[in-house]
Amino acid sequence: MPVQIEGSQAVAAAVAACRPQVIGAYPISPQTHIVETLSRLVKSGELPGCEYVNVESEFAAMSVCIGASATGARSYTATASQGLLYMVEAVYNASGLGLPIVMTVANRAIGAPINIWNDHSDAMSQRDSGWLQLYAETNQEAADLHVQAFRIAEALSLPVMVCMDGFILTHAVEQVELPTLEQVEAFLPPFQPRQVLDVDDPVSIGAMVGPEAFTEVRYLAHDRQVQALDLIPQVALEYAAITGREAGGLVRPYRLDDAETAVIALGSALGTIKDVVDERRERGERIGVLGITSFRPFPLEAVRHALAGVMRFVVVEKAFSAGIGGIVDSHVRMAFRGHTVPPNYTVIAGLGGRPILKRSLHAMLEEAMADRLAPLTFLDLNHDLVDAELARQRADVRSGPMAENLLRDLGTVRSAPH
Repeated sequence: MPVQIEGSQAVAAAVAACRPQVIGAYPISPQTHIVETLSRLVKSGELPGCEYVNVESEFAAMSVCIGASATGARSYTATASQGLLYMVEAVYNASGLGLPIVMTVANRAIGAPINIWNDHSDAMSQRDSGWLQLYAETNQEAADLHVQAFRIAEALSLPVMVCMDGFILTHAVEQVELPTLEQVEAFLPPFQPRQVLDVDDPVSIGAMVGPEAFTEVRYLAHDRQVQALDLIPQVALEYAAITGREAGGLVRPYRLDDAETAVIALGSALGTIKDVVDERRERGERIGVLGITSFRPFPLEAVRHALAGVMRFVVVEKAFSAGIGGIVDSHVRMAFRGHTVPPNYTVIAGLGGRPILKRSLHAMLEEAMADRLAPLTFLDLNHDLVDAELARQRADVRSGPMAENLLRDLGTVRSAPH
């Protein structure tokens, strides 16, 4: 039965149904409500057999999960933004050790300057860390993806990030059909770890590996990610058979069958994009959407197949690589390796929580469908503001802090005294 619930609480309920045995918890917005809710469930006894560990930092939260997972305990944590960066060394250790930890990343911009609002720069910064990354479009999918994540992680002995847009999803209250304990028990088998630290049979893990074997270690990590390309859609089908809901998989096409133009995106922006596409379909335009759920591993073949008939594609992404441009776009173009790549455009949107407006998407698509759009476009960029700062920097090498200058130009903060 659907319930009206905040996204963070829905995720906490789904995680609790998976019966984690250890939770390493350190609060950072916008994921705090997830670990707060799990704390209450543990304290009340609604989540039995779970050790909830309050730690002093995000690095410690991941370290707790590494230790717990290495001893055969189902382990979970959550983080965001600077917190994810603070635990990076341990993030790499978790994947390098092949430990099936599940972590929610409540996507949030990375500073400086400080910004607590949503974009995908935090998870994208860890795209090469060896973790699987699954992106949720809705709170319903976020809840369902967490259950699937434990199954995938434990089948492959690899850690999984479930990425959900901070505030846009984590703090939104909407109808979600929560997976029941009975459904989860039917879907998620008891955790059978591939490796266990045992005092009666002591071994070392994470030991030094030199040049003679390190390439092979990294190759095997890549091979497990490749295995996930087959497992992820299989798990999604099995989950749908038990719950009656479609969630997960590698990609999610929408109105693509006869599309000439495709818009590609990850996360909650897909909802607004689909609304815009519906409106343009009513005008007779042949346009569709490709939502990417699995960013790691990246489903090259599935993307190429989904885009096989399009004349052009536009990638709307909420992060970018300074100095080169789109991150997701480069992956999509790689899917066409050995084939002709259609004309394509990268649109950077929603950085630092800036709203992605329907009117802005309509205007952008007008240009794209006429093949007039610049290869790299920043949606709703305030050119006057940027030009003023560039002029300031040309005029005075000691032009001051860039972010604060922009805020003064906007009138958001007072000018410094002369």
